[in-house]
Order: sequence, then structure tokens, then C-alpha cells
Amino acid sequence: MSTLTFEPSSYRDPDARVFRRNGSIFRCLSARALEDWRRLEATEFFGRLMRDGRIVQTEHVDRTTVPELDAQWAAVLRHAVIPFISYPYEWSFTMLKHAALLQLDVTLAALTEGMTLKDATPFNVQWIGSRATFIDVASFTRYAPGEPWAGYRQFCELFLFPLLLIAYKNVPFHFLLRGSLDGISADTCRALMSSRDVLRPGVLAHVFLQSRAQARLADSDRDVRGDLQAAGFGANLITHNIQRLRRLIDRLEWKAAASPWSEYASSHSYDEADRQQKQAFVRDASATRRWKLVWDLGCNVGVYSRIASQYADYVVALDADHLVIDRLFRDLSAEGRETILPLVGDLADPAPGLGWRGRERQPLAERGTPELVLVLALVHHLVIGRHIPLPEVIEWLAERGADVIIEFVHPHDPMVQRLMRHRAGQAIDYTQDTFEAALSRCFDRLSHQTLASGTRTLYHARPKSRVS
Repeated sequence: MSTLTFEPSSYRDPDARVFRRNGSIFRCLSARALEDWRRLEATEFFGRLMRDGRIVQTEHVDRTTVPELDAQWAAVLRHAVIPFISYPYEWSFTMLKHAALLQLDVTLAALTEGMTLKDATPFNVQWIGSRATFIDVASFTRYAPGEPWAGYRQFCELFLFPLLLIAYKNVPFHFLLRGSLDGISADTCRALMSSRDVLRPGVLAHVFLQSRAQARLADSDRDVRGDLQAAGFGANLITHNIQRLRRLIDRLEWKAAASPWSEYASSHSYDEADRQQKQAFVRDASATRRWKLVWDLGCNVGVYSRIASQYADYVVALDADHLVIDRLFRDLSAEGRETILPLVGDLADPAPGLGWRGRERQPLAERGTPELVLVLALVHHLVIGRHIPLPEVIEWLAERGADVIIEFVHPHDPMVQRLMRHRAGQAIDYTQDTFEAALSRCFDRLSHQTLASGTRTLYHARPKSRVS
């Protein structure tokens, strides 16, 4: 039986709603939105950017394809499915930068053929591995001569200000974007900048002057739109401004030298024999079948994400260390990888459901069900470093309903000893017996192996409730 499910991410657009039906994604258009679609479909840039993978593959289908729809919808589009939905507060600096450049490029292309975008939000961009793709085709509309760029303020608050703060001040944007889906206001960005920052590219014009202008106009009855039209404001000026913004963003760099885990690959306690054994175990366990979706939790530089990707359709590589994920993304982008998606995320402090009724932006676990989860060199950090009871970690993994490849780092391992020094005098139930008892309650053990050093044991296990 077919089922039609509304996607809450499209709550706020009365002219275009997104639905999921039997694994396909459909966008339903009002009569007004249908006019914009027909105009968009006739342009050269739209087909070109779709062929380049910069706009999601989209086709106009017969309305009877989705017979459950209400009569209010005039047309139906079908989109290619994005393998895994992510949000800007999970992206690295370079990911947000690439998404910003895509947003500007799409807007510039639209202006050349008499169209523009209603908004400029990173939530309209998604990833296919390391490739950014624009997904909200319903945000295209006809450009009316004399109109300002409607998305400028939103672009600054959700793209430019986060990038400026981390490039110039090393202030991470994730908690700011997670705390406000509308982004970082000009006033907030200004408050985080010093007077010397005014001399940095983009700060005076886009931060200080914008903050001052918004304050001046807040209680004013002035018709700014009318003033702009009377002054001859048009597409050429918008194009010029966007091109300047593009040059500014393209030159931004985040010059972080190190982070807690950015040098882990060269400083961990594995010797070469352990490293080879571990990779072989992960490879053998991953090769037992073909997986639709794999999660690599605590992925670091992505060694095991790459191994798993050989046997999976898609891998989500998650790590709490922003710099690690940024480096991984840049490597994957240089390789042209489209089957591994790197994200910034902390399992001990995960992003909740956000937006209206907590449903517009979903928690990680509600966006896709993994069939395999890699949990390598992570459990001791959660239990000892983040104070999460060991059985709770295992139970949470079991709730995913996936196979796990999980590593237990023994208490006498140097890394665990280092963590324990910070918890001296505290009772922590972190033993292999406790770990194996919790694993046995929730999983059937398929295989296990202790590495040559004797300080780490790997397990491949399957939840007891799963039918093979």
C-alpha cells in the first residue's frame, strides 16, 4: 500500500509543499508556483546546472502520479532523492563556504535570464557526498525590475556572518546556528568583532553598516523598496554586489592550526601491527554484505569510512572535532567522493528537533536508518570523558537496529589511562566484563578479535531483535 508523508521542512512555503511517497520525493505546486516553474523550466541555466549536479535533478510529472494529493495543488514535481539530509550547524567551515558560493552562483545564473530567488538560506542546499546541490526549485521566481535582492540579509545572517566569525575570530558558528534557525544577526556579529576588525574585508560594509542601517530603519515608515526602485536599482547592480560578495567569500580562510583530535592519526597508541589488524577486521566485517547506509561515529580522518564505503551505498562520517571534519571534507572534495558525507556532531550533545513543533529540522536518528554503525575508539571517550554509563551507550546503539563494528579500549591502554587521570577518585564502571555483559544483552556477537598489543578488542555484533 502506498503512503504519502509530508516533509515538515516545507512548512513555511504555502505555494510548494514536499512529500515523500514510497521512497520518492515530490514537490506539489500551487497555480502561482506553477507559473514560476514553467518560466524556470524554459531557461538555459536551469538545465545546465542540473546536468552539472548543482541543482537537484527535477522533473514535472503527471498529477495522477500522486493521487492522494488535495485538489489545491496544480502540479507535481519529482526530485532525485538526497541520500542523507544535513543542516548547516553540522557542516564544517569549508562546507558552508562551498554552499555559500553555490547559492551565489545559482542566483547569478538566474538573474541572467530574468529570474531570481525568493530567499538565500543554506537549508536550500544539501550534499551528495562532497558535492553541494541546490534543492529548492520552488524558490525561483521572476525578477521584477527595480526590486532589491530579497535574500541579501538572510544570506549574511546564515552564510556570510558565520564564515566571517570563524575566519576572522575563530568563533565556531555551530552553536549559534543551532540556537537560531534564522542565523546570526548583524548586531550579534558586530558585538563579536573588535574595532580593528572594521579594516578586514567585508566587515565594514556587511556587518557594521548593515547593523547601523537596520537600527535606523527599525522604527521608520520609510519605503526603502520604493526608494530603490525610484533610484533605478536593478539586476545589474544586484549582479555587481553578488560578484563582490563571491570574491570576498572565495578568499576567506580558516587558519586553525590544531584541535583536540586533529593529530590523532599520528599520536594514537596503535602500532603498525594493531593498525593493520584493525583495518583488516573492519574490512572483513564490512564485506559480509552490501549496506545501504553506514554511520561512522567518531570518524576522525575517515580511514574506516573509506573502508566501509567500498561495501556501502552511502556513509555518514560523524565527528565532534570541527577541524577534523573540515580536513576530511577537503580531502573528499579533492577526490570527488560522492558516497561519504562528513558532518560535525557530538553524540553526547546531539542537535535536537528544531523549528516549528521541533519538526522542521530533525534529529540525526530520524533522518535515515543505518544498517551498519562503526564505533571505533569512541566508547571510552563517551563513558570516561563524557560521563555516560557504559550500558546506556550499548543500548542506544541497539536502538538503531543496525549491525555494529565496535571497539573496546581496555583500561590499561595509554589513552584510557590518560582519560582516567582526569577522573581520579570517581567510581567509573568501565571494564571489559561490563562492556561484554551489556553487549550480550542487546546483541548477538558475530565475531571478535583482540589486537596484537592486547589493549583493544574489536567486535562485530547484530541486535538480538533483528531478523536475519
